[in-house]
Amino acid sequence: MALGTTLKQAKRWLSSGDFLYNQQLAIWLWFGLPVISIIRTLIKDNYINNFAIFRSVFYHSTHHLNLYNEYPLEYADVNLYGPIFSIVIAPFALLPLKLGFVFWSLFNASILYFAIRKLPIQKTWQNAVLIFSCNEMLNNTAWSQINPFILALLILGFVYAEKGKNGWSLFFILLATFIKLYGIVGFAFFLFNDKKLSFIGWAVVWSLVFFLLPMLIAGPHFATYSYVDWYNAVAEKAAKNVRMDIHNDLQDISVMGMIKRIFKLPDFKTWWVLLVAAVMFALQFMHVAFYKDLRFKLYILCSVCIAVVIFNTSSESPTYIISFPMVCVWYLMQEPTKGKNALFIFALLLTCFSYSDIFTPYVRTHIVRPYSLKALPCLVIWIVLSVQLYSKQFLQVDLARERKNKLLSNDV
Repeated sequence: MALGTTLKQAKRWLSSGDFLYNQQLAIWLWFGLPVISIIRTLIKDNYINNFAIFRSVFYHSTHHLNLYNEYPLEYADVNLYGPIFSIVIAPFALLPLKLGFVFWSLFNASILYFAIRKLPIQKTWQNAVLIFSCNEMLNNTAWSQINPFILALLILGFVYAEKGKNGWSLFFILLATFIKLYGIVGFAFFLFNDKKLSFIGWAVVWSLVFFLLPMLIAGPHFATYSYVDWYNAVAEKAAKNVRMDIHNDLQDISVMGMIKRIFKLPDFKTWWVLLVAAVMFALQFMHVAFYKDLRFKLYILCSVCIAVVIFNTSSESPTYIISFPMVCVWYLMQEPTKGKNALFIFALLLTCFSYSDIFTPYVRTHIVRPYSLKALPCLVIWIVLSVQLYSKQFLQVDLARERKNKLLSNDV
């Protein structure tokens, strides 16, 4: 009798969709799947290449070795993170390789969890974001990438800017920028700030701090020249991405990569896409009167985090942990319609699960990956989001409904 009642309750729970907002499920999936990935990696791989690159930034800094050269005897590929990363990775680099990898992976999951919990949206929405994004978190952990940390920094930069705490906001935005240059998109939040001089002042302070901090372990001369080496390495990587073989389906999973591969245009000029995207992005800010509207600012946060991935020729599959949680936030702010539900399901399947066993190996290897289709749903959503901003559709979110159902949090 008890079992029958429990099964009925479970069926009702699943059919109602309430499980998508369940906190315990969110926590178990968000941390449980990365732990499974960590265990699988430790059993399967004797050497963790990406984490080996990360920890080498610390050791190469202390030994005054160029941070951006190839070191084929140590690892494959090259480092492209700023000199400040030597300080960030230091606590993990000092541990044995595999133990450092474990704590690095858990740190990435934890810091992004913390940031999502700080978003000015109701806790049930936060749970849904975590549940919908857990597969991207799993994917990122398998690659041992830094992307969750970067998204966490951008979210925290937004959150503290919204609270008027410019010191903390610029700390997170500048740290993201000094690690990966595209973190500079966080400066979009400057336009919403009432204390613009304070914002600029803290930007100068934290820029100096993060510029000087690597000198603690590398010395002034080496650290200064490392910034020059970083610039050259990033410029070379960007040029290489433009010339990239369209058959290398692990790189350039972006709008530009998609165009190159679908239309067989290896010499396609990416700046055409970037120019159009830049104009569309700038036009999102044309409604100055709504700069204090939380709904408007959340739309901009979603736009920033989606655009920085889909218009980036360096994007890989795990990079989408930066964009997909914000796709979820955008969806949760919508009035439910069949069209928007279908668009989100399209994104959930093709962006989030296209590299999983939901798709057959043939579809994954001959359709999704060769044409960079993981970028397609995010592009469509970004265009829809842009149109909504131009036409003020973000105002259709009923504030009275929000207060009644507690959808948006007042803890901002």
